[in-house]
This record gives sequence, C-alpha cells and structure tokens, in this order.
Amino acid sequence: MPSKENVLPLASVLTGALIWGLIWYPYRVLQDAGISGTLATLVTYLLAMLCGAFMLPRVWRELRLQNKDGAGWWAVALVLSSGWTNLGYVLAVLHGEVMRVLLLFYLAPLWTILFSYWLLGERLNRYGYLIIALSFGGAFIMLWEPQLGLPLPGNPAEWIGLSAGMAFALANVVSRRAAHLSLEAKSCSVWLGTVLLTAPLLWWQGGVQNQLLAIDAQAWLLLALLGIVLCAVSFAVQYAIAHLPANRAIILFLFELVVAATASYFLADEAMQLRDWLGAALIIFASLLSGKLYAASS
Repeated sequence: MPSKENVLPLASVLTGALIWGLIWYPYRVLQDAGISGTLATLVTYLLAMLCGAFMLPRVWRELRLQNKDGAGWWAVALVLSSGWTNLGYVLAVLHGEVMRVLLLFYLAPLWTILFSYWLLGERLNRYGYLIIALSFGGAFIMLWEPQLGLPLPGNPAEWIGLSAGMAFALANVVSRRAAHLSLEAKSCSVWLGTVLLTAPLLWWQGGVQNQLLAIDAQAWLLLALLGIVLCAVSFAVQYAIAHLPANRAIILFLFELVVAATASYFLADEAMQLRDWLGAALIIFASLLSGKLYAASS
C-alpha cells in the first residue's frame, strides 16, 4: 500500500502517463481542422509558458547566477533536448501509427545508458547489457522487413519518433547532470525549448497567416485547454520524478503505452500485428529493467 507521502507523486505520474497517452488525439483533431501540428505545438506551448509565467522571474534570476558559475551550458542542452522531445513527439504521432511511434520513443532506456556513459561516466552493469540486448531485439522484430534488408524505421514519422526518444533520454541525463537547476527551471525548459525549435520550422513551412485566420473559436478553446494541460502536466511529472524512486517512476510511466494502445484502437482504428506485440514486449521489459539499473547504481 502506498504511504500518504507517496499518494500525490503516484497520482502525478499516472496523470502524466494518461495525458501523454491521449494527447495525440486533440492534435489530430486540430490538424483535421486545418491547423498543422507545428502551429498547434507552438501555440499550445506558448500558452503553457503564459500559464507558468509566474515562475519566470525566479527562473531568470537562477539562470543568471548559474551563468556566473559557468553552468549555463547544461541549461541550454536541457532546453534543446526537451524542445525536440516534445516537438518530435507531436509530429511523429500526427503522421505515424501511434503505437509504433511510441514504442520507438520508448527505446529511450537504451539511449539513456549510452548518454550516461558519455556524459556522466557511468559504467554498465549486467542490467545495462541486458537492456541493450532487449531494446535492440524489440526494435529488430518490429522493424525488420525481409524485402527491405536492414531493420530501420519505415517512414519519416518513425524516424522522428526514434529521434524524439533519443532527445528524451538526453534530456533525462542532462537533467541528472544539471542538479543545480530547480524544478521550476526544468519545467520552463520544456516549454521554452519547444517554442524555440518550433518557431523556425513553422516559418520555413510558410502559410502561417492563412492557418491563423482559419482558427475558429472552437479550435482556440481546444488550443487553450491543451496549453493549460501541458503546463499542469509538466509540473506534475517534475514533481513525481523528484519524489519517487527512479525504478518505480519508470514502471508507472509505462501506463502511457496501455492508454495509447487502447486509445489508438478505438479512436484511430489502429491495430498492432503479432510481431509488433512481440517487439513491444521486449522494449517494455527493457524499460522495466532500466529501473533496476538506476536502483543498482544509486
């Protein structure tokens, strides 16, 4: 039974997993209404920043102090990696099969091991080697097409989902390395990074004015609700990570896959094949083992 102290962190992480397992659907609704994923991402994360604007004075003071100590580069790395995590996630689930994209995203424990080795000097133990083997095995089963040769992502959406998972792993490692940054600063980095990376992409794509004119009151309401939800879920996830053991948080975050599998079946008529389920089982098991990796290294 969870203690009273753990109830709020548990609820926070499960809420975060629920939101991220469903958030692809309103973005698809907006896309069907003529609002591209890039514009919807920019607007919703700008609104999330506005919702969290009361934190900004404290965050800017904190970053100025850190820059005097030469620690600001870790904040920049966190902003960029967090930004691509969110932008890539939205673009991938909009244009690809939700579960395949998410499973490629959840190869993150594999990249976490590699980034931890390069940036933190952490050495692999037996769990690390097993996680690598299971992750590669799951990806191989999912992606291998005999007529195409190498088991690689089959379309741009899957490549983007894979890269977003790599960015997610990098953001987690940088967050651990940047222990000097507060939870408020880390939450703001998610919104700021997404806005900074989305704006130039939107400018390059063009047609922004026509898209903005096409947004009706109902779409603006949905965008506003998404912005509020993104702001709240950022706080919830950061709070949960700070108050739960790493191994328990990782297991609970896998609830997102259950939500996404159910939602994609009923809302998008997407069904996974047998080999997708086999690959998913290996990738999920690798994610579960990554909790053992953190427990063993702590």
